[in-house]
Amino acid sequence: MYIIIVGGGQVGTYLASLLLAEKHQLKIIEKSVDKIAVLKQSLPAEMIIQGSGTNPNVLETAEIYKANVVAAVTGSDETNLVVCSLASLEFKVPRVIARVNDPRNAWLYTPEMGVDVVIAEEMSLGDMMTLLKLRKGSYSLVEDKVHPNSIANGKAVRDLSFPPRCALAAIIRKGELTIPHGDLVLRPADEILAVIHSDEIPKLAAILRPSNPGAVGDPLGH
Repeated sequence: MYIIIVGGGQVGTYLASLLLAEKHQLKIIEKSVDKIAVLKQSLPAEMIIQGSGTNPNVLETAEIYKANVVAAVTGSDETNLVVCSLASLEFKVPRVIARVNDPRNAWLYTPEMGVDVVIAEEMSLGDMMTLLKLRKGSYSLVEDKVHPNSIANGKAVRDLSFPPRCALAAIIRKGELTIPHGDLVLRPADEILAVIHSDEIPKLAAILRPSNPGAVGDPLGH
């Protein structure tokens, strides 16, 4: 899959590292000279394009006509929306992802503006982070860590009864991304990436967080 990321800050760099680990092809567009210098320390120079993602000529330099996905993740909502509109409406990119920085602007992130998926930097249930939200917000891609005193610690994935509307997408251990399988034993500080229905988030948190003797129900289903 060929993916273009617009925005070379922390979000863009993190997203690029995940995609490279999964062997995707990508280009990252960033206009700041200082950020370009930082990007070159962790990414191949040929993947980096200096310029504005709101400039159609820059997007064409990144070969946007070949892109399967464009992700606009700059720190400016206005910029992200312009990039999405160009990618979706002008260049007909099949999948367009946008980062929303100010929750008050979330209502603008619609299919009419070219946005398919929203990246929302939100915190809920302690340290669980919502990385992606589908347009209507029913499902999210969330990230959380396995706590040493949790039910999940030391157990294989197949021995844990995850919520029915929850699918593990990846596990990051010591910086290495792993596709989860049933035999994989979870360890403290493993970063769990999961696609989950919003109603099921508390159940996932109950598995990954410290056990609460007073909680009602058993996340293992016993």
